Amino acid sequence: MTVSSPLLLVVGLLVTAALVWAAVVLGRRRTAALAAAGVALPGGRRSLGTGLTIAGVGVLAVAAAGPAAMVPVPRTAGTVILAMDVSNSMGADDVAPNRLAAAQRAARAFIEAQPDSVDIGVVAFEQGARTTARADADHSVALKAVDRLRITGGTSLGAGIRASLVAITGKQVPLDPGGDVPDLGYWPSATIVMFTDGQNRGGDIERAAEIAQKAGVHIHTVGVGTTAGATVRVDGLRRHTALEEDVLTEIAEMTGGAYHPASDAARLDGIADTIDLRVTVSDEPLPLAGGLIGLALALLTGGAALTVFRSGRVI
Repeated sequence: MTVSSPLLLVVGLLVTAALVWAAVVLGRRRTAALAAAGVALPGGRRSLGTGLTIAGVGVLAVAAAGPAAMVPVPRTAGTVILAMDVSNSMGADDVAPNRLAAAQRAARAFIEAQPDSVDIGVVAFEQGARTTARADADHSVALKAVDRLRITGGTSLGAGIRASLVAITGKQVPLDPGGDVPDLGYWPSATIVMFTDGQNRGGDIERAAEIAQKAGVHIHTVGVGTTAGATVRVDGLRRHTALEEDVLTEIAEMTGGAYHPASDAARLDGIADTIDLRVTVSDEPLPLAGGLIGLALALLTGGAALTVFRSGRVI
């Protein structure tokens, strides 16, 4: 248990101790005086009334100090990075009006569904990747970053994962296929939610996923598009592009996340309900003053009632 005003607690307990001492001393003197006069004193009720009154004062002193108990409270908390694919293939219209617009709408709905205890950041990736909004409890920053996204370039899922890890850890993430997996520390309350069609034209996806796995970061992949695909125009050329579900499933399974298919805009709108974020348990203060004040009033009332009933006087 903790108290917000230790000084009030000390003063209150000293006052209570002084009242106990005074009650004992005065009680003995009164008993001795009446005994010398040959008067018997049936003082059980009076003593009990005095004891209840003093106990009430003591409990009230503890309540005035602002006591609180630390209790474990489960809640959704941590850091979520939305990794948004802005490559040319996201211009395909197999999800209306196009893949990127549908992903933006789903990302906004996801952000708006999260509590303030979740810090949200945004990473945009194509051949490279960049953080467009640092993780923050102010979700309006992430919403504005999502709205600013524009289609450009090719696709590197590995770059998107690495940039998301940089946004989470604040550390550079080297990609050395032949070396040891770099140690970024352990981040069990961090999650990456990747909105993409899975089209990949560069970067080592498996290596990037291994780095995330070692750091304890789950990756949820959201497939934007259809397996039948559509045609997009890139640099004057028409190119067919389709959803790569196998790639996205592999990334999710490697890191302890899940793949969430969304072949139409309606399924994307409800994506926030399908992604389970980490539930953490943190100790939070539970105020006890209210209950203690109620107990103190009961003791004081009982003590006063017994005293009045015995002697007709409050003291």
